[in-house]
Amino acid sequence: MVTFLPTRPGRLADVPSFDRAIGGAESNVACALAAAGYRTKWVGRVGCDGFGDHLTEAIGAHGVDVSAVVRDPARPTGVYFRTAADRAADGHEVVYYRAGSAASAMSPGTVPYGMLADARVLHLSGITAALSDSCLALVRALTARDGWPGPAGRPLVSFDVNFRPGLWPDAAAGGEVLLELARGADLVFVGADEAETAWGVGDPHAIRAALPEPAVLVVKRGGEGATVFERGIAGPGGGAAGAGAAAGAGAPGSGDGAAGAGAAVGTGAPGSGDGTDDAGAVGAADGEGPVPRGAVAPARGGLAPRDTVAPARGGLAPRDTVTHVPAPRVDVVAAVGAGDAFAAGFLAGTLRGLGVAARVRHGHLTAAAALTVPGDLAVPVGRARADRLVALDDEAWGTLHLGPGWTGDDQEVRTP
Repeated sequence: MVTFLPTRPGRLADVPSFDRAIGGAESNVACALAAAGYRTKWVGRVGCDGFGDHLTEAIGAHGVDVSAVVRDPARPTGVYFRTAADRAADGHEVVYYRAGSAASAMSPGTVPYGMLADARVLHLSGITAALSDSCLALVRALTARDGWPGPAGRPLVSFDVNFRPGLWPDAAAGGEVLLELARGADLVFVGADEAETAWGVGDPHAIRAALPEPAVLVVKRGGEGATVFERGIAGPGGGAAGAGAAAGAGAPGSGDGAAGAGAAVGTGAPGSGDGTDDAGAVGAADGEGPVPRGAVAPARGGLAPRDTVAPARGGLAPRDTVTHVPAPRVDVVAAVGAGDAFAAGFLAGTLRGLGVAARVRHGHLTAAAALTVPGDLAVPVGRARADRLVALDDEAWGTLHLGPGWTGDDQEVRTP
């Protein structure tokens, strides 16, 4: 949808003008990954109007494949207005004009499933499910563990809960729907604050208890960082053979895309040196050899998962590895888009087969890029520099202080 951002702080009633931008959780993730060098595809629906032209052209200009976007001649492109205040602030206002929009007409019968054939990761959002009954039916079909509608096997399904009470006629019922959808995904992102609002639980372990099915659960905790629960099978040596956490990376040159109900994220970039191999398996970091589809990549650079839950005795037993990674200190310009950026960074690390702590740190850095610009999308930090920051020891990571312009070559700041 088209987003209108206020030119100054204040109530919507008082703001005299707005700047036009692109918005949408899934397209934000696709754009951020494309900017980082990954092949991405966005599947969506927009009107045959100027706003639809703008969205398609702008998202395409970020390097995202928009060939699967459908133009609807009978419905308009959705728009929304918001204030400059953070979503959690008392003064935040947002007004959606999405009822009857082109996107709300998406359904299980409108998606070109052939576009999903080569997808390695499919990223979906709870916002799409809130748009209409037909959109909910579509997201249900795409998160169902049985009866995958696409022509090939189901890719790794990533789901960002993105609970927006204002989009649901009954917010409590909407929370229950999102819990149902999240249970069908392989990888789930949820903020502790939104889990508290939607499900009445805010502690990460309580959230995991409410949502035990996904192989990977990422609980975002704002400035405190993120806690990841990663399910595996405890083997004889105590290692973890995962349930899909690092599955789904594409091989260089494979032409893999990804597509979704409004969104999509993709595959390893050709020639990016991201550790993927030509067989389509995830390449482990630091030359440790390929990680087969469905396996958890080992940690790299001393970033070993912490707080590991020991397996039960007597053979193979399911267990969670629990990892908390603090966020760096960030001078926030605007919080909008940070959650989508975090998901993009984490997914990029997943596609590269990085260990869980490294994936979270990449998520934090991508979020920090978004937090230090006014809009949803930011110029990402270069891969080599991001890898260097991710490889810092815990003490050095803890001194990281990022402000506006930090993604430039000479803007890194550390605090004592």
